[in-house]
Amino acid sequence: MTDRELVQKIIQWDVKTWSKALFFWEKKVDWNQVENGLELGGREGGLSLWMALKGKKVVCSDYVLDVKGTAEKLHKVYKVTEYIDYENIDASNIPYENHFDVIVFKSIIGGIGRGDNFEIQKKVFREIHKALKPGGKLLFAENLVASPLHKRLRKKYTDWGNTWRYLTVDEMKECLGVFSNYELKTTGFLGTLGRSEGQRKFLALMDQLFWNHVSPKRWKYIAYGVAIK
Repeated sequence: MTDRELVQKIIQWDVKTWSKALFFWEKKVDWNQVENGLELGGREGGLSLWMALKGKKVVCSDYVLDVKGTAEKLHKVYKVTEYIDYENIDASNIPYENHFDVIVFKSIIGGIGRGDNFEIQKKVFREIHKALKPGGKLLFAENLVASPLHKRLRKKYTDWGNTWRYLTVDEMKECLGVFSNYELKTTGFLGTLGRSEGQRKFLALMDQLFWNHVSPKRWKYIAYGVAIK
């Protein structure tokens, strides 16, 4: 995948950093073996677009939003609406069992855990496991607790910084423990600190050249990878 505009539409924010997950997933899925997929927390439907462009049937879902209203416009631009259904789905109570080849999400677990609710965060992963076919894959990318600097800045500058429950690397591993195996990567230190997409792109480059190599995993702000049922 080399089309920068398309990657921008799929990832939407802090693109250079979060797109590392997308390129990793591309290598880990045999799309010839995939019939259908589910995007959780779809919002603008970028990850549904990604799967639909591969000719796969996709359920684009969100819990609190009218996801058809927020995502269909993008899907129409790329003429993939025939592949996509829109549903209101609570990620902690997915109404499917042994159904999907692929389930994908980006940055939803922190919001689900509002009120310091780690148990419901773990339940999301159990629900995803239930909804996947045997051998099916979860493709995940999620915000981490990261460094003390990230904690302070979130509390001061983001509306949700005091309410989201960001996972630690060890908590992410615990959540993924329900799967038969998984690969977990971490990335990003400075990238999220940019106040514009141009600044985030520059800082993400600094991360790639230096900070990703010297920062401990627990200080990075994104965990991404693949888990297999």
